[in-house]
Amino acid sequence: MAFPFPRALSSFRASSLFPTLPMALSPHIHSLFPMRALHVSASLSATAQDQSPPPTVLSQQGSNIRWKPMCLYYTQGKCTKMDDAIHLERFNHDCSRDLEVNIAKLKCLRSQNLDFFLVLDLEGRVEILEFPVLMINAGTMDVVDFFHRFVRPSEMSEQRINEYIEGKYGKFGVDRVWHDTAIPFKEVLHEFEVWLAQHHLWKKQLGGRLNRAAFVTCGNWDLKTKVPQQCKVSKMKLPQYFMEWINLKDVYLNFYKRRATGMITMMKELQIPLVGSHHLGIDDTKNIARVLRHMLADGAVLQITATRNSDSPENVEFLFKNRIR
Repeated sequence: MAFPFPRALSSFRASSLFPTLPMALSPHIHSLFPMRALHVSASLSATAQDQSPPPTVLSQQGSNIRWKPMCLYYTQGKCTKMDDAIHLERFNHDCSRDLEVNIAKLKCLRSQNLDFFLVLDLEGRVEILEFPVLMINAGTMDVVDFFHRFVRPSEMSEQRINEYIEGKYGKFGVDRVWHDTAIPFKEVLHEFEVWLAQHHLWKKQLGGRLNRAAFVTCGNWDLKTKVPQQCKVSKMKLPQYFMEWINLKDVYLNFYKRRATGMITMMKELQIPLVGSHHLGIDDTKNIARVLRHMLADGAVLQITATRNSDSPENVEFLFKNRIR
């Protein structure tokens, strides 16, 4: 199946993006479990790749390995180049590769009140454009699985969408993969609920809240503000699993006794190098997960920091006395 390029894209961009990456979409939702068999990527154009010097990642054995962008077609379950050696050389197809656990760091790991952390970092200010989640085992810090979808706005003209995506993702070279794979928010949440159920983290019949798991965000905006706004735009009820979350900024403040205004600040203070592209959701989610795991390795215990009233979802209670406002 071939994809028509958006009219807003110039003939140069349409011909230069992914010249060796033909697409054929599968109608099926692919489960990305188990993680060791995964192949994920942020399919950047060759131009975008060349503009960013590749960072190195400290592996479990302490050696430096070459960083490669994630294949974003694969994160959507739609990569058709898994047998192409050139594609595999250019793009990372293993989400756990950038997130290997240093065994020596586990000695300070404390027992958590939850079994899994769902690291979430939404992208899109007008409407949600990207919905990435990393599932982290609270006891081992391993990446268990991930869920990643690009989201198509429901109340914008095609011209406005093209302008929005060009401005947001054009600089990363991933605007084409967004156009090829984005689906409406309602469909994203339906697929996300299937994914949650596969991992026994959620059952609609049991009230719809998460089971032994919690979202971890860098700030309150994602779940306090943006998801409820998007649910209204998409004319749907706010799901029960969005009723509470962990704001990593508040946990950071109370554990280290110092303020961090965002992900970049925390990474600098903890001497964690940035990997990937800041404000590409899947990359930010991985970087937030690296901060989370550093804190767990230092002995932090993560607790719910915010909860909303099911009867009045607009009312949010913040549970930490000392918190980032």
